[in-house]
Amino acid sequence: MHAVTGIFSSQSQAERAVSALRATGIAADKITFLTPNQTPEKLKAVPVDTAEQPGMGKAIGAVVGAAGGFSTGALLVAAVIPGVGPVTVLGMLGGAVIAAAGGVLGAEVGEHLENFTTDGIPEDEIFVYEDALRKGRTVVIVLAENEGAAGPVRALLKAEGAEAVDAARHQWWIGLRAAENEHYSAALPARSFQEDEKYYRLGFEAALHARTRCKEFDQVSAEMASSLEEVKKQHPGVDLEEAYTRGYQRGRDYYQRLCDEAKSKAA
Repeated sequence: MHAVTGIFSSQSQAERAVSALRATGIAADKITFLTPNQTPEKLKAVPVDTAEQPGMGKAIGAVVGAAGGFSTGALLVAAVIPGVGPVTVLGMLGGAVIAAAGGVLGAEVGEHLENFTTDGIPEDEIFVYEDALRKGRTVVIVLAENEGAAGPVRALLKAEGAEAVDAARHQWWIGLRAAENEHYSAALPARSFQEDEKYYRLGFEAALHARTRCKEFDQVSAEMASSLEEVKKQHPGVDLEEAYTRGYQRGRDYYQRLCDEAKSKAA
């Protein structure tokens, strides 16, 4: 499966994109819709089931606690993601994304996810989704059968005003780059951030991978070492270990700050 993601500046834009996707025949259980600070009731206007527009009706069912109805493979949940805050999600894949992002799901949702394939979840992109949600944007993820099917989906999302994940990831890094340059240059004045930035950023992003964050360093050190060795193989002869490992630690610090800020706001 291929995950195709569009990031929208407004929920209404994303809703129009979902309508357009459903009109092309894409099944409801292949579409996930994540939006911050919305109630499940408000999301009942999102057109998921073409047979029941404009509301979701039986496609969602009654929302009880953290779990919703599953009559068409759809799922509506409200959860809190560390470092982001309240997020409402429509779509089975969304439940898996929340779980991977460290959010808490109800027992009923967890039981359904046990039998739901999560192939295609781009775990290395979840931090980009979180950054978009933190900024009040809405994320739409579509699972396509193959790259051939993904192309038209990508084009449709773009036509509806979506920003691609790669562009969002680039803007996220641009927002951090000056501070990381200053930190790196102060810590290692003999090295050049411009020359090391690529490897520093690889380490930084690796620390944000859904599998490794929020764990003690001794729990992830082996995985970090394995990832570093893989990067070395891809760039033979390059002196990159210092940049990568420092980037990795800064990535861990970055995510911890986000979690701490979220906790302080909730207090």
